[in-house]
Amino acid sequence: MAFKVKFWGVRGSIACPSPHHIAFGGNTSCVEVSCGGSRIILDAGTGVRNLGHWLLRKDVRFATMMLSHTHWDHINGFPFFTPAFHPDCEFNIMAGHLANAKIADVFADQMQNPYFPVPLEAMIARKTFEDFRAGDTFSLPDNPRVKIKTALLNHPNGATGYRIEYEGRSFCYVTDTEHVLGQPDQAVLGLIEGADLVAYDSTYTDEEFPAKIGWGHSTWEEAVRLCMAANVKSLAIFHHDPDHEDRFMEQLEMKARAMWPGAFVARENMRINLA
Repeated sequence: MAFKVKFWGVRGSIACPSPHHIAFGGNTSCVEVSCGGSRIILDAGTGVRNLGHWLLRKDVRFATMMLSHTHWDHINGFPFFTPAFHPDCEFNIMAGHLANAKIADVFADQMQNPYFPVPLEAMIARKTFEDFRAGDTFSLPDNPRVKIKTALLNHPNGATGYRIEYEGRSFCYVTDTEHVLGQPDQAVLGLIEGADLVAYDSTYTDEEFPAKIGWGHSTWEEAVRLCMAANVKSLAIFHHDPDHEDRFMEQLEMKARAMWPGAFVARENMRINLA
């Protein structure tokens, strides 16, 4: 039984290619899940570029891409996703947060002039776009043994959290979301209950949070509180603020582990085997 999670991009807001973002990585959100012979790509931030190169080297020709939402830091790597330019590849692209638009149109719009010189039509891989409603539960189209549960998150323009279940194991991807002080998010608690691993939006610290209310993000301390309350086995602190450089993140991880030993900071290229 294989159930692996790999972090290809762990940063939020904007990519940070700098000498101060080496240890934890500067690419924006992209996480790969492989289970039961299937591939799931969570978000298409700049980290999806390196994932695409790796998929081609491994001759992986099909994957399901599930988006938390469509703010730029979660989709602007897609025009550089090389497998989408190969006619023998196929991708099912899903989103659950769009109330008045379709995910196919969002992807096409970001690749129109004057924003980008190459249109979506140049990506000649077979592409299926599917909109659903956050809160739905479904199975992977290529593997009914892999179950997906979703929840609506508290973020400007909406966002979707995911719980991926396979053979008794579970991984939850919860970004971007904002908590309410002193009120644990019941939708998140229900989604992550008993999970083996949770990647949670930890953009800020509790100290920074009051000045950022309304921006749609949470804190690593809230992540720990939620995971402890929901009997989660381990927490990947995720979606790092671009101003949080390596030294800051190292100190943050020490504080998080002191608060709860199940917490760690997600790093680019980190791979975890849940089996």
